[in-house]
Amino acid sequence: MRCGRFLPIAAAVVASAAVGANAVAAPGAKVAPVAQADPYLWLSRIHGATALAWVERQNAETDAALESGPLYAADRAKILSALNASDRIPAPTLDHQWVLDFWQGPGHVRGVWRRTTIADYANPSPHWQILLDLDRLDQDAHASWVWKGADCTPSFRRCLVRLSPGGGDAVVVREYDPATRRFIVGGFSLPTAKSAVSYLNDDEILFATDFGPGTLTPSSYPRIVKLWRRGEPLRDAKTIFTGRPSDMAVSPEVFRGPYGTVALIVRQPSFFKSDCYLVRPDGSTLEVPLPQDAEVQGVTAGQLIATLLNDWTVGGRRILRGSLIAFPVLELARTGEPQRVSVLYTPGAREMIDEVSAGRDAVYASIYQDAKGSIRAFRLSPRGWTGSRLDLPAGGSASIASTNDWGPQAYLTLESFLTPPTLYAYDGKTAPRAVKAERARFDAADLAVHQYWATSKDGTKVPYFFVGPRSAAGPVPTILYGYGGFQLSITPWYWNDGHRPLDAGQTWLTLGGAIAVANVRGGGEFGPAWHEAALKTHRQRAFDDFEAIAADIERRGLATPRELGIVGASNGGLLVATAMVERPGLFGAVVCQRPLTDMLRYTRFGAGASWIAEYGDPSDPRMAAYLRAYSPFQNVKPNVAYPPILFITETSDDRVTPVFARMMAAKMQAQGHDVLFSEEAEGGHGPGATHAEEAGYWALSYTFLAQKLGLASDSRHGHLEAPCGSRLLAIHEECLYAYAAAEGSRTGSGELPRERWVRRSDQTAK
Repeated sequence: MRCGRFLPIAAAVVASAAVGANAVAAPGAKVAPVAQADPYLWLSRIHGATALAWVERQNAETDAALESGPLYAADRAKILSALNASDRIPAPTLDHQWVLDFWQGPGHVRGVWRRTTIADYANPSPHWQILLDLDRLDQDAHASWVWKGADCTPSFRRCLVRLSPGGGDAVVVREYDPATRRFIVGGFSLPTAKSAVSYLNDDEILFATDFGPGTLTPSSYPRIVKLWRRGEPLRDAKTIFTGRPSDMAVSPEVFRGPYGTVALIVRQPSFFKSDCYLVRPDGSTLEVPLPQDAEVQGVTAGQLIATLLNDWTVGGRRILRGSLIAFPVLELARTGEPQRVSVLYTPGAREMIDEVSAGRDAVYASIYQDAKGSIRAFRLSPRGWTGSRLDLPAGGSASIASTNDWGPQAYLTLESFLTPPTLYAYDGKTAPRAVKAERARFDAADLAVHQYWATSKDGTKVPYFFVGPRSAAGPVPTILYGYGGFQLSITPWYWNDGHRPLDAGQTWLTLGGAIAVANVRGGGEFGPAWHEAALKTHRQRAFDDFEAIAADIERRGLATPRELGIVGASNGGLLVATAMVERPGLFGAVVCQRPLTDMLRYTRFGAGASWIAEYGDPSDPRMAAYLRAYSPFQNVKPNVAYPPILFITETSDDRVTPVFARMMAAKMQAQGHDVLFSEEAEGGHGPGATHAEEAGYWALSYTFLAQKLGLASDSRHGHLEAPCGSRLLAIHEECLYAYAAAEGSRTGSGELPRERWVRRSDQTAK
């Protein structure tokens, strides 16, 4: 968090005549200077019958165009097989002597929350204790919950479980007893809202939620934090902090460890600024003297760990932007006086700190140079802070899977575009040792990775990765992926772990295609300055960078314009939609996933107002003029040869909302362009709530790109034998199950469950 930062869009009340009661409009958002009589604004009634009927018709057309052939069935089967593979590395969360994990797969479609001991986790087949079975819960409650995590007391006697109806950011909070596996009657409970909640101790919680009219910000987040004691009615909870009506959000954050408890209230006036207040035992608050752009990463040994977005001069000393710092917050609590800040690490010109995690004995940071990572550990001694680089193999991406607030342990992960993840266990003393390695999901023998640099319009050198056939004699169908916003960095990842931007191993790379990954400005690949270079009135630089990379790919002969497709989601959806409108001749196809497209109205829906610090305020006439100049919705025109485009979104997305994809698709269709549209019922701001939904999401994308870029029309798929005779492609429906079984997705009984394929139109009707 940036002393608490909300999730980026990964993201004024509209006149009641234009937006109905079913729309997700941000309360109190400013109104941009844009005409209200828009012929497509009726699609913003997210759950309106007319809008959903339009969605159902669009889904039916997309299904007929993409799902009826063998490509979709084969890609879906391969992706689902990888997502459901039993030998995936369980994502570990360390807590005392335990490792916790949330697991989905055959037999656990909605997922199970489970735990095992640290010692047992190192074994090939740990003995997991099921804490909460969402499939059983859904069956008993006749509901479809999506797991959003839990906060537990240090004793692990009580947990605040967050469940989303449909996968959006709004959650139900219920108190749970993991020992009896029951929700606690009369325990802490909150109805559906974008709540933030954490235990202060076993019998008190700090929470922010929707308390009724006037208690939410224009970004749709809470602005009031209360203290609630066990046994008292919710109405008697004590208000301990109230933010301003114009704030982006106010939320609690509680850190616990052997040092005690550090409880913070985080007030965010905007996305990249916040004020932190320490909560004292009597419920009063004390402001923490950190700059507003300090992003808090955790607490260790009573030290608050943070990174800086900008330079900071404190005590006559200048600390450079991007630095990792430590502030003695418990000393502040005891004395009420400012304390000396320590600098743990300052990145170089081509470095950036990606992840930071504070454990009991050390602070861990993944540090990248030219998008290649390493892990450093920083320890506090009586002589001050010292740092060392951990002994891990070089190359690829290094990430921090988990650190233990109560012990010396840490889990670290290494992976690259062509190397599956390996999980390393570190005990704080000896060298990290590999304890789990995921098997290869595709044959990478004929694949190679290159890093190239393109020259953007203003002369800036911008890097990108290119992953493709080593033996390619000429251009090949290529997908270019980008994001370019909110200081999020794109570093190398292994394609088939199921939760990254593209699941491309078997579905694209091994079939003769290539993938390019752009590190454009707006991201964080080279620290805060790389991000700041594309903020607000400099946003065009991100689009210029992306377009320059596309042109560079074509200049190098890696792909022709007809063979180059682009993919982006959320802010990346804005990126690819803008690039398509600005430079349509560069691209052969576009997949635009849960995007922003109307930059003059983006603050009106979902969490849109929270992104003003990134894009600018459309209610400001000067900023509105700049936004209008690139906004895809305002600039798309008839009689222009745009590449074919597929829009994908989710009805339950309450962050970006499906409004922007719907309106852009409808407008482009009315102008006569080649447009397909797909909207899932659930999944929130993500690719689906279940593995089956996620597999369908990506199979739809790859089928569309294969058709449009030519991968489906040549010999790259190889020879297809009689039904079920080829592992490469399974044409017939019955082969899908044979293929998945061959990939290790059988149930314990040895039979592969014949999953019912629900069409999206059916899901929408639900």
